Amino acid sequence: MSVNWKNIGLFGVVALLLLWTGLFQSWNSALLIINMGLISAIMALGVNMQWGYAGLFNVGVMGFVALGGLAVVITSEAPVAEAWAAGGPRVLAGLAFAVGVLAAAVALYKRMAPGRSRALALTVLLVGGFFAYRAIFDPAVDAVESVNPAATGYLGGLGLPVAVAWLVGGLLAAGVAWAIGKTALGLRSDYLAIATLGISEIVIAVLKNEEWLARGVKNVNGLDRPWPVPYEVDLQQSAEFVDWATGWGLDPVITSSIVVKLAFAGLFIIVLAVLMWMSQAALNSPWGRMMRAIRDNEVAAEAMGKDVTRRHLQVFILGSAVIGIAGAMMTTLDGLFTPGTYQPLRYTFLVWVMVIVGGSGSNWGSVLGGFVIWFFWVQVEPLGRWLMDMLTSGMAADSALRAHLIDSAAHMRLLTMGVILLLVLRFSPRGLIPEK
Repeated sequence: MSVNWKNIGLFGVVALLLLWTGLFQSWNSALLIINMGLISAIMALGVNMQWGYAGLFNVGVMGFVALGGLAVVITSEAPVAEAWAAGGPRVLAGLAFAVGVLAAAVALYKRMAPGRSRALALTVLLVGGFFAYRAIFDPAVDAVESVNPAATGYLGGLGLPVAVAWLVGGLLAAGVAWAIGKTALGLRSDYLAIATLGISEIVIAVLKNEEWLARGVKNVNGLDRPWPVPYEVDLQQSAEFVDWATGWGLDPVITSSIVVKLAFAGLFIIVLAVLMWMSQAALNSPWGRMMRAIRDNEVAAEAMGKDVTRRHLQVFILGSAVIGIAGAMMTTLDGLFTPGTYQPLRYTFLVWVMVIVGGSGSNWGSVLGGFVIWFFWVQVEPLGRWLMDMLTSGMAADSALRAHLIDSAAHMRLLTMGVILLLVLRFSPRGLIPEK
C-alpha cells in the first residue's frame, strides 16, 4: 500500500502547531490541547460513524456526551450511605414502578384493538400510574436531597474503577440511543435532527434538576482518576519525585502537572487507537460496504433485501456509544461533573465542524479534524487579543475604536470556525482527508 504523504503532512502540521504551543506558551497548555484533542477526535469518530457511514443527522451530541459524564458519577463515586438510608430504596422502587407502568401501557396498546376503549384504558393507566409514581418517588427524593445538601445530597455511585465508568458511559449512551432510534429513526433526516436535539435538551434538563442523581447544578467535584494517573499533590509530596525534578533543574509543581497530563494522554491514545482499529475494520468489512450502500441509495439497498431501519439503528447505537465513552473520558479529565456547562455550541456544533473539516466518512479525517478545530478553538482567543493589541498599538489609549476592537477579540473564535469551515468547503469540499 502506497504511503499517503499528504495525510502524513497534515498530521505533521498539527504536530508542529502543538510543538509551537509548548515552546512559546507552555507545555502544560500544549498537553491540555493534546488531551482534549484526543477526546474531540473520539467524539468526531462517533459522529462520523452515524453521518459518514449511514447519513444519519444526529444533532443531539451534547446529550450523549453528558450521559457519559453521568456514568462516571454513578459508577466510580463512592455511595453516600446516609442518603441511601434516607431514601435510596424508595427512589429505586419509584423508578421500577414507573418502568412497570410504561411496560404495562405498551402491552395494553399491543393487545387491545384500536378504538375508544383502548384510548380510555391507556389514559386511565398512564394518569393513575403517574400520580402513584409521584407519591412514591417525590418523598424519597426529598429525603435524599436533604442529607447534607451542601456537600452531598445525592445517592453517589457504585465505587467501581474509573476505567469501568468509561465503558458504562458507552453503554448508557447506547441504551438511550436505542430508545431514541426505535422511535425517531423512521423520520426524515431533518425531523431526526429536531428529535435528537430535543431529546438531548431533555437529558440536560434532567441532569440539571434531579439533584438526587448527580447533584444537579451544584456539580460533583473531586472525581477519581483512572490507574495509573497520579495526583499532583502526591507527586509534590514525594521526596523521590522532587529530587528527580530538581536534579533536572525543573520546578516540581509544574513538572507534576505535566506528568499527570502525560499519563492521561497515554490512556487516551490507547482508547483512540482501539476505537480506530475497530472503526477501520468495520468500515472495510462487508458490513461497512453495506452501510455506505444504504447511505448512498436507501431505495436500491432496500430493494436488495437490506433492512435499512435495523442497520440505521445499529450504527446509531454504535456512534452514540463512542460519543458516550468520550464524554466519560472528558469528565474524568476535568475531575468534576457540571451539567450546566453542556452547551450545544461546543458539544454539537464544534464536533460537526470537526467531522466536516476532517472529511465525512473518513475515520482518519475525523481524528485530524478533532485536533485542528480544537487547537484553533483554544488558541484563537489569545492570539486574537494579541493581534488586536498589535493593530491598535498606534491608537490613543482612550480611543473608543481601540477599546471596541480589543473587546471584540473574544468573538474571534466563532469567526475563525466559520472561516475555516468556508475555506475547507471551498477548496476541499470532501474534507482534508476525503473518504476513499
